[in-house]
Amino acid sequence: MADDHTHVQDFFTARAADWDTRFPDDGPAYAAAVSALGLRAGDAVLDAGCGTGRALPALRAAVGPRGTVLGADLTAAMLEAAARAGRDRGGLLLQADAARLPVRTHALDAVFAAGLIAHLPRPERDLAELARVVRPGGLLALFHPIGRAALAARHGRTLTDDDLRAEPNLGPLLARSGWRLNTYIDERDRFLVLAERTG
Repeated sequence: MADDHTHVQDFFTARAADWDTRFPDDGPAYAAAVSALGLRAGDAVLDAGCGTGRALPALRAAVGPRGTVLGADLTAAMLEAAARAGRDRGGLLLQADAARLPVRTHALDAVFAAGLIAHLPRPERDLAELARVVRPGGLLALFHPIGRAALAARHGRTLTDDDLRAEPNLGPLLARSGWRLNTYIDERDRFLVLAERTG
């Protein structure tokens, strides 16, 4: 577990300073994904694995001034980059492991997670932790600003049947973790899964 964390932290620490400049056109895709989550004014939402906080302004706009926005990331350098970009004004930044969140059970209405699932060392257990902090009927958005095939090509790989994010794999994984898959979209310019907290 510590090795998994060290690898993730090393990877993102080395990239934090120029992360936003590497992906300068993702803003509208993040805003559209947040909109699809259907948040309401006053809701409480967590951006799990928030990185440089690119979703935080859209999340804040969705829940309004009375809502609660938390941004949690394992890597201090990413949170520092979020603060330098002024995104800490949109929500409270926490250095935290998505597998052990410092959040009360059923405290949140939704979790937004961009690019997170590929970095979860124990996906079933970690998704169950996200379910723990969301009220029954609350929502989860798993998002990436490009689809699975485009992402694989970016990394010089081809898609395989055992890809965790493939719908036949992800649906049962979510179900075992306390979620019901409602929406699955995998297009060239968007990967978006919406799931509802069961129980």
